Amino acid sequence: MTITSAPPVGGFQEVDGRRVFVHRSGSGGPAVVFLPGAGAVGLDYFGVQQGVSQFTTAVVYDRGGTGYSDPLPLPRTAGAVATELRELLRAQNIDAPYVLAAHSLGGFYAHRFSQLYPQDVAGLVWMDALHRDWDQFMPPDRHLAATERTAPDLDELERMRPALRETYTELRADYPEHIRQALIDAKVSVEWLRVGIAERTALVQLARELQAGPSIPDVPVIALTVLGDQTPSEGKTRLDAALVGSVSHGEQRILTDTVHHRLCFDRPDAVVQAVRDVIDRA
Repeated sequence: MTITSAPPVGGFQEVDGRRVFVHRSGSGGPAVVFLPGAGAVGLDYFGVQQGVSQFTTAVVYDRGGTGYSDPLPLPRTAGAVATELRELLRAQNIDAPYVLAAHSLGGFYAHRFSQLYPQDVAGLVWMDALHRDWDQFMPPDRHLAATERTAPDLDELERMRPALRETYTELRADYPEHIRQALIDAKVSVEWLRVGIAERTALVQLARELQAGPSIPDVPVIALTVLGDQTPSEGKTRLDAALVGSVSHGEQRILTDTVHHRLCFDRPDAVVQAVRDVIDRA
């Protein structure tokens, strides 16, 4: 049994002949589905999932080819990821429409899901997520192509492994021990590090795929814009402002006391409140 085949909580759903990891908690609707960033997995959102599960069904999962799900060649199209997610939710008998809570790269997949199945989307929570128009708002050195080129390779991540383990341990200090240790061990494994690299290699291609389709549907949207890191703040603020301005019930909330990868750990309160508010408006 490999490190990727034994999740410490949750289980598997067969989708298109493959096992997809899924963990759900809570009850009621609309169900909230967390879409992880690149190099992240469903259980990285376990803390905010537990908060949301106090008032509705909350779902975390691993995209095919990532985390505990069965391997697949990466990168994949946003359409393939969106279709897989819809089949997963249907197989789990989780009724639509859903609130999609997307972090980082998950924003591309949430947008594609919204393009393909607008009737299945009740609202969106944009957790410092990527947007198809990223390059229009960012300076050239922060364009998607530049991000692809400057992403760390496996050798670099191998050297960073002790520091990564330390960070992962600190961020997940509140997790139940049996989940925390298994997840940290898996996240610093070569298999999972390779997956994180592979998912970051098609950002330009994914943006083009989304640009060929419609904008997000007119549903309630709350964008959490994180300004505590190195991303140009003016561009990111304008980008998320344009996103929420494209719908009837959109709101931007700016957070300056965390950074991109720490959002759900430093400010779970902000994430859970945004989810609750989108549900109230849906």
